[in-house]
Amino acid sequence: MDAERAPSPAVDRTLTVLETLVRADEPLTLTALAKAAGLPLATCAAIAHTLEQRGYAMRKVVGRSHFWRPTLRLYGLAVELVRRVDLPSLAQDDLRALADALSMPAHVGTLEGASIVYVAKAATPGFVQFDTYRGKVAPYHLTALGRAIAAHLPPDDLTPLLANLSPGNGPKATPVDPGSFRALLSAVREQGYALEDEEEQAEIACVAAPFFDAEGTVAGAVGVTGFARDLVGERRTAAIAGVLRVGKAISRRLGHPGP
Repeated sequence: MDAERAPSPAVDRTLTVLETLVRADEPLTLTALAKAAGLPLATCAAIAHTLEQRGYAMRKVVGRSHFWRPTLRLYGLAVELVRRVDLPSLAQDDLRALADALSMPAHVGTLEGASIVYVAKAATPGFVQFDTYRGKVAPYHLTALGRAIAAHLPPDDLTPLLANLSPGNGPKATPVDPGSFRALLSAVREQGYALEDEEEQAEIACVAAPFFDAEGTVAGAVGVTGFARDLVGERRTAAIAGVLRVGKAISRRLGHPGP
């Protein structure tokens, strides 16, 4: 689509309904769905019925009420996309070695719009498991993965992402504005890695480094997650070295010629 052309309101409304269904904790009536999506009831009904016909939504009739929920067809599309890109297979051995070496879960994330999507993970054994599952979506600016990628975006790609920079829920979260966030990304770009320390949520810290494709475009990031109290000193130094090493290895497999 040309940059001058206005976005499609119909597509925007459809995606809003679909996202509302996916994020709902339970099936919704059309009235509740329309209210949550901020749409007229008739518009929401037309979209819901279309999604049902295409297999992206289904309903259950209880008395005179119809309750709507999403289907797993979206998951099927996501799996197909991940299979085509095949980053999980490309990075899994390195992620496994990194997670074992640091005793911390390791991940690969890609940027989708203003969100980071976790596309691969190597977990560590133990009772405590971090909430960083494959398929998780998080605001890009609150994660080390997202910051590592954003630091290498062309200006025209970065600028639209600076419109909504909400603070996280962690104790070290602070209000963020485009100017200060650009300065943070400049530091990330200079040092080669990104750090997030108790900003997205309490007690959790992450370190990440980018990787690049054959054309030199940033293609994603590799990171590790741990308790903030553990990701300090020598362990932080080792984590930084580890994500930088794996980032370079993935870049080579994607055909990137080097620095």
